[in-house]
Amino acid sequence: MWVSFFIPKQMGKWSVVFCLLLLSLITTTGVIASDPGNDNRTINLHQAVIKTMEHNPDLRAFAYQLKAQQGRVQQAGLAPSPELNVELEDVLGTGSNKGVDSAQLTLSIDWVLERGIRQRYVDAAQAGSSLIEVETDIKQRDAAAETARRYLVSLAYQAREINADTTIQLAEETIKSVAKRVTAGKTPEAELSRAQAERARRKLQREEISHQLRSANRRLAAQWGEMTPTFMRVEGDITARLKITSFETFKSRLPQNPEFERLLSNQLLKKAELQLALAQDKPSWRVNTGIRHNNRSDDQAFVASITIPFGQRTRNPGRIAEARANLAKTSREEHAARVRIETAFYVMYEQLQYSLHVIETVRDEIIPLLEEALSETLRAYHLGRYSYLELRSVQTELLDANNRLIEASVEAHRNIIEIERLTGVRIVQIKTNS
Repeated sequence: MWVSFFIPKQMGKWSVVFCLLLLSLITTTGVIASDPGNDNRTINLHQAVIKTMEHNPDLRAFAYQLKAQQGRVQQAGLAPSPELNVELEDVLGTGSNKGVDSAQLTLSIDWVLERGIRQRYVDAAQAGSSLIEVETDIKQRDAAAETARRYLVSLAYQAREINADTTIQLAEETIKSVAKRVTAGKTPEAELSRAQAERARRKLQREEISHQLRSANRRLAAQWGEMTPTFMRVEGDITARLKITSFETFKSRLPQNPEFERLLSNQLLKKAELQLALAQDKPSWRVNTGIRHNNRSDDQAFVASITIPFGQRTRNPGRIAEARANLAKTSREEHAARVRIETAFYVMYEQLQYSLHVIETVRDEIIPLLEEALSETLRAYHLGRYSYLELRSVQTELLDANNRLIEASVEAHRNIIEIERLTGVRIVQIKTNS
């Protein structure tokens, strides 16, 4: 299956990678991009993720934080403005300095020798921008993952609806079978009443699922800011067969997790802040140069001066110590994050393997056996060999097995989303239809 996928320009590289990985879920669940001629009251995961990237309220608000940081970078690159000084001496005094005949007028320009500190400000601001870009990328991926989770919830309720419809159909068929036996005088009417009550219970369950589905669709639509969903159904087959990439492949890609990229960006920021603190430890020099006019002799002269602060050798010890500690902290955080992520990955992979085992066992062993048992039990019931209680028991077991298949499939897909999010590796290799 081929699916086209448009990537918004504002998405970061990891968001692009992750959204493309979500296409594996689309392929797995059998979702096909909607054709313009199809019913526009359905939506697929591809469309849901794109809507989220373009219109998610939280993402749009976070974008302003990046714009604010870009303003800080711009501000950090501005040098201090030179200062124009006008100085008038030897005027309005007494004796030879009476009036302005002996006046001396000095016109000069004063500026700061930053000694590299402005570049340190720029480096720190740019490192902050890099960190915010990574944070933005992670937020986009988190939003895409949350959309996929909510999509799965809607998909699961749709599967439960189908199963509920099957239970109602079985209840209807059971009523017909019981009614025949009652008419023939082989079964008391109480069994027919019980069968009818069972049908009523199943219909109530079906109504509850429908309510839950509408709520799930509302929560999904909220991901892109819709107050009222413009769709009624989501596309896909949640119980499709899966083949999963090996554990070692995933583990080898863990260092590329965006969480580590965030820590690396944070480490670069702390290094820049340390360099800035060290630069601030060096006092700035001020240079003044200009021209002096002597009114008495009508002469001009060049004047210049330099101001160099002096005092303690270290002027910024507290900030330097703080910056060094923050830099050391990032290394510890990276190790802690690695332990946390690898542990979470192992647990999720184990859960996924178990879910796949449950799916395979229920689909290939339990359901076929229970379907055969139901057929035999129904035949025996018509012959009077089994009671209504035994018939209902087999029906319940089959319906429970179908529900178990759905729940195990939901759990498997949840783990798929989280593992792909942790590793950046496409987890589903092959979709099989058998």
